[in-house]
Amino acid sequence: MAAVDFLVAVDSFPKPDDKIRSTSFQVQGGGNAGNALTCAARLGLSPRIISKVGDDSQGKAILEEFEADGVDTSFMVVSKGGHSTFSYVVVDSQTKTRTCIYTPGYPPMIPEDLSKSNLSSALDDVRLVYFDGVLQEAELLSALVVAREAHQRNIPIVVDAESKRERVDDLLNLATYVVCSARFPQAWTGNPSVPDALVSVLLKLPNVKFVIVTLGEDGCMMLERSEAEDLQSEESDVKELFKKMKKSIDTDSTSATCISSDITQLHAKGIGTVSGRLLLGTAEKIPPSELVDTTGAGDAFIGAVLYALCTNMPPERMLTFASQVAGIGCRALGARAGLPHITDPRLRPLLVNDPQNMATLL
Repeated sequence: MAAVDFLVAVDSFPKPDDKIRSTSFQVQGGGNAGNALTCAARLGLSPRIISKVGDDSQGKAILEEFEADGVDTSFMVVSKGGHSTFSYVVVDSQTKTRTCIYTPGYPPMIPEDLSKSNLSSALDDVRLVYFDGVLQEAELLSALVVAREAHQRNIPIVVDAESKRERVDDLLNLATYVVCSARFPQAWTGNPSVPDALVSVLLKLPNVKFVIVTLGEDGCMMLERSEAEDLQSEESDVKELFKKMKKSIDTDSTSATCISSDITQLHAKGIGTVSGRLLLGTAEKIPPSELVDTTGAGDAFIGAVLYALCTNMPPERMLTFASQVAGIGCRALGARAGLPHITDPRLRPLLVNDPQNMATLL
């Protein structure tokens, strides 16, 4: 998704039939993939985006903003007479929540919009391919065309699974890495707890190396598959392990942190067992006076994960880095205004000895 967000901040969310005055207003780019790739570009990657906009003023603004941030728009489709995706976003300054009203663009992207030669060129020299999870039916078919070509070329695939939708399973079956919203694992697997659901995800998707669930102010959880199964290692109930690890988290720390279990046989009752390790990441505790807007925080997190994968960051540092990037972004109105650049001094402690890998990302 590549969109325009119309953002207003209000002292408190209006009641039905209320008329209230906004405290601030901004128009900026939005959309899950658009936000994540903008974040990746500011961190030093070279992203390309495949999406569709109309030839309206909003479509023009979307393209101009991408180009200003260093996102390659060569493979964007511009529909003559179409209208671009946009959202109204109301940010409640009192509760620190936001409400989004989304209007999809028309016509949606279809497989015929991307020729074989364009698809081939789009995937040249690519390290990762990333798909967001807010696609309409026709767009999912287009995404699958790209994903299958990437899979044939052995290019790793990152899928952002936001909600349970038709045909998303086809995309997930091609995924190498999955990052999902708090509600997705349980909804998709039907399992009652997040730790159990993550075990189920890895069992259902044998090609996936890790699955991360983002939990807002509660941080994130990651289940990483072990490449070499150690059948001699002790079996651990994943829910009990989660409870034990959660108690060991330093609740006094205001910075984003991460803890990891040892590699073990992680068992979920009635579901199965997978060899791997569980990682828990905490979110930065942002002072109320600095917290402005959480719009796009999950997209910023994913953008940072893309950077971490391209620069071979260890998982523990990746989760801390991604949480830090997301937290920085919450200090400004909208999904993109607060996204940090790689030179931001707040990121420096997490980037020591990291190569500045100018990788290409789609």
